[in-house]
Amino acid sequence: MEEIQSQSDNYRSSSSSASSPSSRVPSSNFFYLRKPGSLRQPISFEDSPEWDDTEIDVRVDEGGDSINVATTTASPALSKFNSGSFPSPPLPDPSAVARKIAGASVVWKDLTVTMKGKRKYSDKILKSSNGYASPGTLTVIMGPAKSGKSTLLRSIAGRLPGSAKVYGEVFINGAKLHLPYGSYGYVERESTLIGSLTVREMIYYSALLQLPGFFSQKKSVVEDAIIAMSLGDYANKLIGGHCYMKGLSSGERRRVSIARELVMRPHILFIDEPLYHLDSVSALLMMVTLKKLASTGCTLIFTMYQSSTEVFGLFDRICLLSNGNTLFFGETLACLQHFSNAGFPCPIMQSPSDHFLRAINTDFDRIIAMCKNWQDDQGDFSSVNMDTAVAIRTLEATYKSSSDAAAVESMILKLTEKEGPLLKSRGKASSATRVAVLTWRSLLIMSREWKYFWLRLIIYMLLALSVGTIFSNIGHSLSTVVVRVAAVFVFVSFTSLLSIAGLPAHIKEIKVYIHEESNEHSGALVFLLGHLLSSIPFLFLISISSGVVFYFLVGLRDEFSLLMYFVLNFFMCLLVNEGLVLVVASIWQELFQSILNLVSVHVIMMLVAGYFRIRNQLPGPVWKYPLSYIAFHTYSIQGILENEYIGTSFAVGQVRTISGEQALRSAYDISSSSNAKWGNILVLFLMAIGYRIILFILLTFQARKNMYACSRFFGCDRKTATAR
Repeated sequence: MEEIQSQSDNYRSSSSSASSPSSRVPSSNFFYLRKPGSLRQPISFEDSPEWDDTEIDVRVDEGGDSINVATTTASPALSKFNSGSFPSPPLPDPSAVARKIAGASVVWKDLTVTMKGKRKYSDKILKSSNGYASPGTLTVIMGPAKSGKSTLLRSIAGRLPGSAKVYGEVFINGAKLHLPYGSYGYVERESTLIGSLTVREMIYYSALLQLPGFFSQKKSVVEDAIIAMSLGDYANKLIGGHCYMKGLSSGERRRVSIARELVMRPHILFIDEPLYHLDSVSALLMMVTLKKLASTGCTLIFTMYQSSTEVFGLFDRICLLSNGNTLFFGETLACLQHFSNAGFPCPIMQSPSDHFLRAINTDFDRIIAMCKNWQDDQGDFSSVNMDTAVAIRTLEATYKSSSDAAAVESMILKLTEKEGPLLKSRGKASSATRVAVLTWRSLLIMSREWKYFWLRLIIYMLLALSVGTIFSNIGHSLSTVVVRVAAVFVFVSFTSLLSIAGLPAHIKEIKVYIHEESNEHSGALVFLLGHLLSSIPFLFLISISSGVVFYFLVGLRDEFSLLMYFVLNFFMCLLVNEGLVLVVASIWQELFQSILNLVSVHVIMMLVAGYFRIRNQLPGPVWKYPLSYIAFHTYSIQGILENEYIGTSFAVGQVRTISGEQALRSAYDISSSSNAKWGNILVLFLMAIGYRIILFILLTFQARKNMYACSRFFGCDRKTATAR
């Protein structure tokens, strides 16, 4: 205790501008606070919603249902702060928001999360955290990097990975149950948006994937979400922009991500770092918008690293974490009082959040070591001379013995002693509707995104022209058979290899699917069918355009049925290759790794495709079995050559002729059957299905991992949670 007291005295003396809490409050702008009687007073520890005994089923179309949130004055401990004359934040008029949302209380009790290898000295990421969030309030989880903010948020929402072990309890409206579908929204830190869609289209397609009913009924929901997030001026603007117009800024993108989750009108909204990568103006606009959203009754819980003074004044409650330990939970102003009581008062000219993080961020110890014995023109660096480990222990010990911690325990007991209205699952869009929506959305994306298929079409046309002109006018003699085999091999192999041009778009689409599936807006089978149906027209366009150019430039047999087979064969080859690209993109989901592995796979397939060495002459282990049979190039080239040479003959001298199969024997291995080419088409078709089955297994396995972590904590899976 002597060490703690000396450190506290040292810091108190170094902050010459700091004084006691009552004398520190300036008459000028310290930070923005709400005046008594403004938009909504923070709910004090003594306030709690009074639940009715009847069970309430909240539906999307019942916009009039709401839970009235207590608006009593702040607790007596904070009356001295609220009585001051402080400027109010620029909050919008609540009357502008007509539709109310039935919020829900959230309580977490003794929440502990462990994960092996996540921490250097301990597997515990979160340690016995207690807290709650009430309807119509903003609850922020704040702390330095790796303090457990996102872990706490995910554990409350039931979205931890399968490797995490969770102990403790989470109550929703006083009942311990998994959050059902449609009752909550979760916004990830990294925004996953489709740049080729407008803001309105992005939200509209999200609504179609989530909500049941007719398409026309969802337009009003979309417009409500756009208005709620102040996106009216950008509704018809492309998210990613185009060559003549810039896309949305980081703040606008974050608001679109949140608006996408609002179409279900959730009771609870979880946001991981809503101010991530935002400047001060965008951050303030974001928080004012979220405050407006909370005024409708929605319960908002979000994480934040630090905030400006203006933003800090908008919070209702703060949960302060450091290394997984809860250093404080309560109203924001009470947190300032808590730091003063512990011996670390906030200097007048410093932002409260900056002061909090300065005191509890252990990274500052390295700065202290660097600044030791340094001096500048203004004096020494004694103002940063504070041991953060001592500060953390002091703050934790002070909080555990404070009236704030006792008030939190009392409030948790009051919120959990009686069950309130049970949140019920809302209806989902049918699988057929989702397939249709994803198909149409993918068609729209592919038609607008030039890097998706249009760039590949241009590249394939240039390749067809190049290969066709190089191998043009070679004739149909016996001596040109080997040359024509080379032309077919180069065309099939290089067009397959150049499919890497569409890899960035595929990775982006996989990431969009992962986000939508994590919120139960999509599914593996729905995604596969939607992508398959939307890609078929573009793949057929590529195959018929570049295939016809190559076919006639090289001078293959001039028969319509043979030409149609060539186009069909090339189309099936592209369809198989598209499945392979999706499998690679789903495994690595990173551009460089995906390109490296996809090129490696294609090179190996090209080596065993039967051109450099006939399949029967390949070494048996590995190269012939199984690689030569896995390579789809082999079946495409075989089918094209069988289509070209089966039924033909070549003169050898003046009296002897040999069949096309015999002419190819030394150049490539084909079958003598006239129906063998259709067998190759069948193999390509089965391989196209096989790659998509592999993709389905990969996507399903990833979804099962997330579902397993959720069900293990709450004791139920998604289906049983919905039934409850």
